[in-house]
Amino acid sequence: MYDLIIIGAGPGGVAAGIYAARKKIKVALIAESFGGQSLVSADVQNWIGTKSVSGYDFGKMLEEHLKAYKDDIEIIEGERVNGVEKLDSGFKVKTNAGKALETKAVLVLSGSRRRKLGVPGEKELDGRGLAYCSICDAPLFGGKDVAVIGGGNAGLEAVLDLDPYAKKIYLLEYSDSLKGDPVTQEKIKKNSKVEVWTNIKTTEIFGDKFVEGIKYEDLKTGDKKELKLGGVFVEIGAIPNTEFVKDLVATNKYGEIVVDHKTQRASVEGIWAAGDASDVLYKQNNISAGDAIKAVLNIYDYLSKL
Repeated sequence: MYDLIIIGAGPGGVAAGIYAARKKIKVALIAESFGGQSLVSADVQNWIGTKSVSGYDFGKMLEEHLKAYKDDIEIIEGERVNGVEKLDSGFKVKTNAGKALETKAVLVLSGSRRRKLGVPGEKELDGRGLAYCSICDAPLFGGKDVAVIGGGNAGLEAVLDLDPYAKKIYLLEYSDSLKGDPVTQEKIKKNSKVEVWTNIKTTEIFGDKFVEGIKYEDLKTGDKKELKLGGVFVEIGAIPNTEFVKDLVATNKYGEIVVDHKTQRASVEGIWAAGDASDVLYKQNNISAGDAIKAVLNIYDYLSKL
């Protein structure tokens, strides 16, 4: 029986693991890999205390820090949690490798995955001019013509993030109108740097070693064309990795775990969540780490009272 099982090894999972180890909680961490979504970033510039680091090096940095506490935390790598079951004495956490671990508390830091377009070139050019996080990567596109795909709030916010850097911004929406906040829409439409195109279906992202443009279809006319670009941001939402607890705890309409933001507690006693798996407003590495630490400190108080 563990005191705590942490699920995930992005910035939040690693921060939680380090704090739990330092608190001498009997803890195990389960994750497929280290680093979270930042692994595909060419250059992470907003991790506080580090001016610039590649996504790969960022993941290695997190891994090395956590493994410095290997005597105080059990690390189960290369496995994915596929179920959490409520027991009288706590919880049973199951993995895709057939492990079943019992624990008094669970901290879900499984993150999310970006919703993909599913078009040719997307996989090959991911991290090579194709990005999914405007806050993270906007400064890398200074002086370039870029496209933002998605006219919801995520797309509108991406345009605002890119505005100080990009030369020209094309906002492409599949339907016949933008879906984001009307006030933000008006602000964007008044910006001479931005062109809003509706009824646009992106059919391919092309380039040799780096994004060179997109192919698209005008859904009104049926015309198929190309647009030369120096970067593409896909902002059509994210999918939280919470399927394994969706029948156990309360989630919102997006599948994010609903938490008390003072403590990170979920709706079921003994379960906490933080980072992109939770209903936190801002999905950022630094925020995930901070909320994960907050959760561990509350878990420590909870365990002390059992």
